[in-house]
Amino acid sequence: MKVIVIGGGPAGMMAAITSAERQNEVILIEKKERLGRKLLITGKGRCNITSSLPTEEWINNIPGNGKFLYSALQEFTNQDIIQFLEKQGLRVKEERGNRIFPVTDRSQDVLTCFEKRLKELKVRCLKNETVEEILVQKINNKGKEEKDNREITVIGIKTNKQTIKADKIILATGGKSYPLTGSTGDGYKLAQKLGHTITAIKPSLVPLEIEEKETIKQLQGLSLKNVKVHFIDETKQKQIDEDFGEMIFTHFGVSGPIILSESAHLVRVPAIEQKMQDKKIKLQIDLKPALSAEKLEERILRDFSSEKNKQFKNSLDRLLPQKLIPIVIQRSKISPEKKVNEITKQERKNLVKTLKTLTFTIKKFRPIEEAIITSGGISIKEINPKTMESKKVKGLYFAGEIIDVDAYTGGFNLQIAYSTGYVAGKS
Repeated sequence: MKVIVIGGGPAGMMAAITSAERQNEVILIEKKERLGRKLLITGKGRCNITSSLPTEEWINNIPGNGKFLYSALQEFTNQDIIQFLEKQGLRVKEERGNRIFPVTDRSQDVLTCFEKRLKELKVRCLKNETVEEILVQKINNKGKEEKDNREITVIGIKTNKQTIKADKIILATGGKSYPLTGSTGDGYKLAQKLGHTITAIKPSLVPLEIEEKETIKQLQGLSLKNVKVHFIDETKQKQIDEDFGEMIFTHFGVSGPIILSESAHLVRVPAIEQKMQDKKIKLQIDLKPALSAEKLEERILRDFSSEKNKQFKNSLDRLLPQKLIPIVIQRSKISPEKKVNEITKQERKNLVKTLKTLTFTIKKFRPIEEAIITSGGISIKEINPKTMESKKVKGLYFAGEIIDVDAYTGGFNLQIAYSTGYVAGKS
């Protein structure tokens, strides 16, 4: 069988390898000058390969149509990708949060494993070549099973350089995030021309812009560890979600692991962008989640009692990072010149409240070009979850981010790429 894989990211490379291992003639087409460009930037260049979580816990970490992936994740698991890499000579290690990285801390070494295996299997890799059209023809369904009512089948592709015939085509062109890596939404257009539905394309795992620009300027570059964040929808007076971990203030707003993961929740809130425009989505940061309000007040009292004659502005060094102190003072509405032994009980309670609910207004998501992953894509209703084959076009398969599935940070999205690529390649 002659198989064409369109897209040289992790999903496409895995699909090509899996198909070639089954004695198929495989051509892998990548429009950029090299394979795996997006793989190289994952995990800040270290490549968070996968997660060590048991397979049964994975669906909870895939808010975007996770149940659709149940079969694929069983077919090719986190242990399978680890074994694949170790067979190619790359050892891995586990870090906090169940994250799996190469021991070398180099994403290039992960890519090298894929490239080495493609070469061993004699997969023909065409680079700097763009697929412009998937060629199909009408088929006669007479004598076919009634349930297979597809009227067209793939016969090949047309690129900017040539026409190539094929028996099977795997579309793995990625989403629209990080367009410099080649993810520019080409695959959506190719699939749409063949009658596929593309669900709304939105950024996921993306930083957030904050309304309070002057405050953000003061906090830029500050990283907070072990904090708890709450996202509040003020139109419903209801919490959307919460998370615990690390975040960072940027020149435009907030980012970091817990912010990126929470953006995957926010993008699914009805009319979320309108609510942001109306300044109704709030970010509350609990700077001291390990302490209840009462315990935190006791802690503050102890600090104050040991420094009775200090001015309030000089009394928070042991409690907070330096950049946060002016903001907390301002929000607490306590005079910075006031001596700590003069601070009233009510003012102390205001300080505790500020520390437990430091609040900002979410202005908007950063552009999709800055998102780690794309939410939306080829409708899962039109894909067979056990084979990744199109329910509309015979011989057309999908793999990776082009499908309407997306997960949190932590190696889950890369595993989706390997698993769907594997299933599409073997089917």
